[in-house]
Amino acid sequence: MRAIILNLLLQLFLCFLATVGFSIICNVSRRILFYCGLVGTGGYFAYWLFMQFSSNMVLATLAGSIIVAILANRMSKLLKMPLTNFNIPGMVPLVPGGIAYNAIRALAEGDYNTFMDRGVETIVVAGAIALGLVIAEAFNHSIRNFVYRFRRIV
Repeated sequence: MRAIILNLLLQLFLCFLATVGFSIICNVSRRILFYCGLVGTGGYFAYWLFMQFSSNMVLATLAGSIIVAILANRMSKLLKMPLTNFNIPGMVPLVPGGIAYNAIRALAEGDYNTFMDRGVETIVVAGAIALGLVIAEAFNHSIRNFVYRFRRIV
């Protein structure tokens, strides 16, 4: 149990560093680098939890993407910064880079069955990331409209 917790803490720390590093590459303001790291780490933690309980990478990626989008929306409002400053770096830990690499490697080696498996898996996971962003944005938009209408009535 202790090894699992230490492994998780190491993964979360490295995820934080990767997100902050990508934020620097994207030229994000220094004052929000820490918050970008928190957004990415929160999304990866949701991904990790879903992978522990369901072992379905697509659902785990969808959950992580939704959490990243919700956290990014909250951080952008709280810190008065553009949403993309948090969304784009926050999605980096969820991108299926290893699977895409294996797909291209299988293609180069002439293993077309593995290429198709990994290629489709990469596309489905990328679609889950996009769907998570859309779901979270629709959720945030409906809440914003509800609050606006409620304040107008009261």
